[in-house]
Amino acid sequence: MSRITLISSKSPPPPPPAQDLYSRRKQVYPKLAHGKFRTVKWAAMAVALCIYYLIPWLRWERGEGAPNQAVLADFAGERFFFFGIEIWPQEAYYLAGLMILAAVGLFLVTSLFGRVWCGYACPQTVWTDLYIWVERAFEGDRAKRMRLDRAPWSVGKAARKIGKHSVWLIIAFLTGGAFILYFHDAQMIAQTFFIGEAPLSAYWFAGVLTFTTYALAGTMREQVCTYLCPWPRIQAALTDEDALNVTYRYDRGEPRGPHRKGESWDGRGDCIDCKQCVQVCPVGIDIRDGPQLECIHCALCIDACDDMMKKIGRPTGLIAYDTDTAVACRASGQKARYRLIRPRTILYTVLMVGIAGLMAFGLFNRGTFEINVLKDRSPPYIELSNGDIRNGYALKLVNKSGETRDLAVETLGIDGLELEVVGLERGADGELVLPVAANGVDRYRLLVTVPSASANGRRYFTLVLTDVASGEVHTNRTSFMAPGD
Repeated sequence: MSRITLISSKSPPPPPPAQDLYSRRKQVYPKLAHGKFRTVKWAAMAVALCIYYLIPWLRWERGEGAPNQAVLADFAGERFFFFGIEIWPQEAYYLAGLMILAAVGLFLVTSLFGRVWCGYACPQTVWTDLYIWVERAFEGDRAKRMRLDRAPWSVGKAARKIGKHSVWLIIAFLTGGAFILYFHDAQMIAQTFFIGEAPLSAYWFAGVLTFTTYALAGTMREQVCTYLCPWPRIQAALTDEDALNVTYRYDRGEPRGPHRKGESWDGRGDCIDCKQCVQVCPVGIDIRDGPQLECIHCALCIDACDDMMKKIGRPTGLIAYDTDTAVACRASGQKARYRLIRPRTILYTVLMVGIAGLMAFGLFNRGTFEINVLKDRSPPYIELSNGDIRNGYALKLVNKSGETRDLAVETLGIDGLELEVVGLERGADGELVLPVAANGVDRYRLLVTVPSASANGRRYFTLVLTDVASGEVHTNRTSFMAPGD
């Protein structure tokens, strides 16, 4: 029996089209919200901007020879000033501790209230809020801005756009200009910047901050929070179902749908699908879709929803700060449970108190004077013509007080040791006295000579410095090298 093979005349189906993995950004036009959270955001923005722009101009008297700017990172003078606190380079661990303290504090706040930092205090949020406020002033609110962008170019449209971007650039320049005031004396920079006599670093950083502020707050906005910032991904590990987040209470809002005046509310939820929460969102998401990476918890959707609930005669709080546990409990007919005090919040609190306590103890008990003795490595020693052995040392004296000091120098530990300070003669009484400037670092060159009879291999001696006025004693033990075992 023969086999018959049927061949279809139809061509094979075309391959599926290639998937486009890149999606163009959809412009977000946030509508102005009105309510308590919007008021809090205005207040937070005003406070943050005032702190940033005004702090460099505050003065703090520290005595002669010390800068009188309250907050200053003085790289030239190798110190960081914060009002009455001075941090020296060898005390950089205080800055590290401050950063750790801030990080743990952010962990604690996130575990309690979600991304409240992002919504109210993050520089990206603050400056974006300011830029949107300028945008509204030139182009109007959401609907007007959308119509303006769709309209063909005209003199009026160009004037509005040029005006907006001009103000944006001014704000960006002021932002960069204020930043450099934290690293240079504010009054000096204000006098020299525009005549070309400021340090080159001032122009560089002012330009960089001007560009980044304009780009991030003016054009990128929500993309910074979604794609550039790592915090949305980190915070997922810091929150749990008991953290208070901006939440759509689906147990009350579903099923959603339009509602006409006079209709019954039985068998349906309070959400009328007006999308006001979406229109005021600065990142363009729908909070009703649940927790999302883009959400910065600014709570403007709460204001918009509460305003709508009042208009239709329903209770406010359809969108509110709530926990996943509480929403799930209500949805199942149980009483909502809230647990702000739980293991992770206790752990973060204990860490914060411990770190702050250690830093405070260190600051209040740190000395006002430090000695560093560095022995010459090459050559390790020199043999003089009479057989004596000489070693060279670099002496660094750090005076953290606001008063000059005179320090008498002597040595202990090796018989017959002779000490010479290059460029400094002994007094009439034979003492060597080293002057040390207030709030400064002084360096001296020491030559230590030991008779050949006392010099044999490595030995140790102690350098003793005594404050002539107060009698305060500081010591430093170091080695002396000589030929031998």
